[in-house]
Amino acid sequence: MKMQLYRLNLPLAHTFTISRESITTQPSLIVELEHNGVVGFGEVTENRFYGHTFDSISSSLERVREMIGDYSHHSPVELWPKMRDAMRNDMFALSALDIAAHDLRGKTLGIPTWQDWGLEWTGEPYSSYTIGIDTIEQMVAKLREQPGWRTYKIKLGTSNDLAIVSELRKHTDAVFRVDANCGWTADETIANSKALAELGVEFIEQPMPTETIKADKQRVYRESALPIIADEDCQVSEDVGRCAGLVHGVNVKICKCGGLTPALQMLREARRLGMKTMVGCMVESAIGISGASQLLPLMDYADLDGAVLLADSPTTGVRVEKGVVTLTNRAGTGALLQYDRLDSFRC
Repeated sequence: MKMQLYRLNLPLAHTFTISRESITTQPSLIVELEHNGVVGFGEVTENRFYGHTFDSISSSLERVREMIGDYSHHSPVELWPKMRDAMRNDMFALSALDIAAHDLRGKTLGIPTWQDWGLEWTGEPYSSYTIGIDTIEQMVAKLREQPGWRTYKIKLGTSNDLAIVSELRKHTDAVFRVDANCGWTADETIANSKALAELGVEFIEQPMPTETIKADKQRVYRESALPIIADEDCQVSEDVGRCAGLVHGVNVKICKCGGLTPALQMLREARRLGMKTMVGCMVESAIGISGASQLLPLMDYADLDGAVLLADSPTTGVRVEKGVVTLTNRAGTGALLQYDRLDSFRC
């Protein structure tokens, strides 16, 4: 079995701003696994906030280069703990490898990855479209550029959050979700939740910092007028149980938890505990989105617009159009890399 790494720089359609940073391009690492002519693809994006760079991710993947042949006779689920230990708990690197391994397995078996997991594809949730922090005028313009979505996720964490949502509400009847990216206190969360409920907001994602004391999280859980969905508070499998009684649901990020294998476990555990489930994404190409989309049957909410936020990328796969997630007719995750276009995106 062979492993190839591709370092790409993906241009964004607009500058993307959240409460802690702004980006105009997204560095992305594509992992390709090939065995007997069958190729699987995985992806992870560079993220300096979490301390993951091209060099650190690539270095972790190189540690397991001699071990990847094990995927030819073991499933990704069986190998995940072994790969995690060998990669020294580098979840970002592990996530790209795990997505590629699941894609390769599905293509080898000739079935989609979700079917390999025993899931059923029925009435899957629609994805939201994310509007990053900007001036109110620019946020309205971004909404107008993407009409027709049933749900918009609005990034907040500014000094005029309620004014932003109030103005956007004038331009659409769609459902809103808000993500404060740890930007509020407990008191602000409770107060904002009441105003946001009146503005047609469905839930609040990660309003408070992870270091917020447990008593404040419990108070918000009891007093918020809207459900609270954990993101930064729920990064790995062990966090799901810790979140029970503190939030109403969890947002699983594939790159943070270490791939599709643990994400599958986290979603099932959250449902067992009576919490709502969501899978989010980074700004990433169709390869990463195709992997995450395999989990849709286990989601209550989806936030899979990462590839829509790009101006271009040398990838194809699952499509997200106006919130509707459309699978490909290919096995595995359905992702492909366009080799003839790579030179325009290489770092």
